[in-house]
Amino acid sequence: MTLRAVNLAHLLTAAATRLPGRDAVVSGPTRLSWPELDARASAVAAELRRRGIGRGDAVLVHSPNHLEFVAVMFGVWRAGAVFAPANFRLTPSEVAGLAELTTPSALICHADYADHAVAVAEAADLTGGTLWIGAAADADGAVAGLPDPAGREPDEPVWNGDHAWYFFTSGTSGRPKAVVLTHDQLGFVVNNHLCDLMPGLGADDAQIVVAPLSHGAGVHLLPQVARGAKTVLPTSTRLDPAEIWRLVEAERVTNAFTVPTILTTLTQAPEASRHDLGSLRYVIYAGAPMYRADQQHARDVLGDVLVQYYGLGEVTGNITVLPPDEHDRPSPDGVEYGTCGYPRTGMQVSIQDSDGTELPTGGQGEICVAGPAVFPGYLRNDVANAESFRDGWFRTGDLGMVDAEGYVYVTGRASDMFISGGSNVYPREIEERLLHHPAVAEVAVVGVPDPKWGEVGVAVCVASDGQDADEDELRSWLGDSLARYKIPKRFVWWDEIPKSGYGKVVKRTIKQRLATS
Repeated sequence: MTLRAVNLAHLLTAAATRLPGRDAVVSGPTRLSWPELDARASAVAAELRRRGIGRGDAVLVHSPNHLEFVAVMFGVWRAGAVFAPANFRLTPSEVAGLAELTTPSALICHADYADHAVAVAEAADLTGGTLWIGAAADADGAVAGLPDPAGREPDEPVWNGDHAWYFFTSGTSGRPKAVVLTHDQLGFVVNNHLCDLMPGLGADDAQIVVAPLSHGAGVHLLPQVARGAKTVLPTSTRLDPAEIWRLVEAERVTNAFTVPTILTTLTQAPEASRHDLGSLRYVIYAGAPMYRADQQHARDVLGDVLVQYYGLGEVTGNITVLPPDEHDRPSPDGVEYGTCGYPRTGMQVSIQDSDGTELPTGGQGEICVAGPAVFPGYLRNDVANAESFRDGWFRTGDLGMVDAEGYVYVTGRASDMFISGGSNVYPREIEERLLHHPAVAEVAVVGVPDPKWGEVGVAVCVASDGQDADEDELRSWLGDSLARYKIPKRFVWWDEIPKSGYGKVVKRTIKQRLATS
């Protein structure tokens, strides 16, 4: 027997019913109440249905953060379709590749990205055509011009296992894959976020969006809607710390989701000290390890409001949590980096060797996870599914360990590890130490081919303002605490380190650039 699930659009339905007089979304001068946002979502759902789009049909969405993006998200679900949002920074050909993978029946695209719409139309049979975000209300297919339906459109019935979201991996190690997220799985994630990340969240709270809604920030939006908390959307399409901190003060923002690179940029900006940030309760960061030096600076600026979680899109972020009052937890002897927390409620972590045997406390192996937040598989990718699961465990591809009290430590990405002279080298250990040097603002260590040693390390550094250091000084700095074989053979200085659209360091690109330099 297949059980009925709760359509994610019902989160909006309930908020609009319960909180008719409260703000739902604020963007510039526009303030939408929950019933107004609900009506806009219904207009999208009605139009999709009129175009023949329904349960199980994929709708590819390409747009930067926008008020209409939020209405589209819930309108797609209300119609029973699958939300497939692309990172707006991708090129037209990259988005066309996502269309080939997901075979969308319709496209909803921002008006500034017409070239992307053309590429998608050539790659997919868009039986439902294209709708436009950010277009004038009188433009053909404009989301802003959709007529208000007579009453709320009904939330399409859905069942356990029904696809809700095609969550694209960032593609840092190859072509992106589509992670299948279902309505029932995301229902668990919403409850888990409220339980572990933002306990006590309610209708008096407010979040500010500082990362793409196409990815983790979109998932973070769902518990806000579930509790009726206001969402504040900055108007700038680029990260503008001055605008962010002004809005935090003006809208009494209580929570935000971000990634380490964005959090570091925001807390290093001078505007952070010019505004009242006392309303903040939870500043949640995830998506990549955050170096301890940057973490401590953020705490100095914001106070004890940081919440770290570790997770991948395949587990919708739900692997561990490190609450604000745990950020001073000491690491075991010999471990330079801090913990990413303990397993999330209802989830289980296992550190396994290459054969799938669970390792004892302190043993380093692959982080594997089980529980209701784990996705059912990748879309149309049997090979990746077979590689990613073993004996029912999802294999993250990350290396880590667990201490005696069950706290998890991410020691690196399995693909980042390299072997030099027969010894395993884990870049994160080196990166953490280099960041303590005053001349190093950012660093990425990669392994490159070497005829003698097999591979050797190269440290790509970004200089701190007004600081410099030569190679001998950095090598000596590391020599006090690292074995000789771990010390990079080369140190190079770049103006910036390549990052993906989600703020992750792209080591594949670094290796390619080093190979041609």
